[in-house]
Amino acid sequence: MSSHVPHGQTPLRTVQVLGGGSAGSSAHVRSLAAGLVARGVRVTVCAPSDVGRAYGFGDVGARHVPVARRSDPTTVAALRAICADADVVHAHGLNAAVRAVLALSGRRVPLVVTWHTRMPVDGARARVVRLLERRVARTATVVLGTSSDLVDRARSQGARDARLAAVALPASRVPVAEPEGGGPDRLHHKARADLGAIGRPLLMAVGSLDEHRGYETLLDAARAWRGLDPAPLLVIAGEGPLRGLLQRRIEDEELPVRLVGRRDDVSELLAVADVAVVASRWESRSVLAQEALRAGVPLVACAVGGTPEVVGDAAELVPYGDAEALAEAVERVLVVPGRREWLRERGLAQAASWPSEDETVAQVLSVYDELTQT
Repeated sequence: MSSHVPHGQTPLRTVQVLGGGSAGSSAHVRSLAAGLVARGVRVTVCAPSDVGRAYGFGDVGARHVPVARRSDPTTVAALRAICADADVVHAHGLNAAVRAVLALSGRRVPLVVTWHTRMPVDGARARVVRLLERRVARTATVVLGTSSDLVDRARSQGARDARLAAVALPASRVPVAEPEGGGPDRLHHKARADLGAIGRPLLMAVGSLDEHRGYETLLDAARAWRGLDPAPLLVIAGEGPLRGLLQRRIEDEELPVRLVGRRDDVSELLAVADVAVVASRWESRSVLAQEALRAGVPLVACAVGGTPEVVGDAAELVPYGDAEALAEAVERVLVVPGRREWLRERGLAQAASWPSEDETVAQVLSVYDELTQT
């Protein structure tokens, strides 16, 4: 890949700021850093130490500077010093953007903010979040939204320049290894056996056990699945504050559901599933939805946020919070002849239409060039 730096000119210097380090935004920043470095851009990633270790920004040629998640004066001052010689500062997520706004106060450095998602909060905290969103939207030079509704939200909050910038789903960094003495079929059988899904359909849901994920609705739907023969097993990977409540319901109602906690082999589990389920109240570009389509796994999801835009007609879409519709959609995928294969083929075709990592980097770099032209 040719360098982006013309002969005799100083390389573009960019600082990427990460906040809480969600899986989607962290993986995007690693991919973005790799692509920018390959084009001759000098990249510094400001992220918490644990995020830096997990995503290896230094491995792709970026400089990683540990910066805490806090927005206290010491952290803001440290970020301000790091951004002193930056040509463009790019913040990912609301928390990171708030810190970047504070750090750049009084400076004329272009600030790009990517809104990957929105915070699922209610009540008094929701009002605080809206105030912060407004401040960020009005201060940023450009706001990039990963879905059209996020772009609309940024504009409604006063963004001067808000654009759609769909984030590519980075390829998995951990290939699925085949066990010695066996091929994919053996691996498939072992994974399903470990989950207790031999001789029955396997449904897969992934995400923190929080209220906005729609797990209560999923459990309501699971009651209806008990009537199928064989009854499918729903496996939920993730941890969170609702674990105790969900586990009690599973036991009390004898639901065919297993909570398997936080897993680092989600891609492998998804690959052996019959159906992936996303029941969230809101998603921008659900990683599970994208991974399911890319893996050819039929998807049932709620028609919220950016999900319809991402999946098109390649999934069964249902209203949020409608357990009956959710149960019927899963049953349709499992029992209607040819439905699974049709969804598999449509999913692969839809995934092929998404922007590549290279296209995502090129779009972001074109924004940087636009903002730094003299």
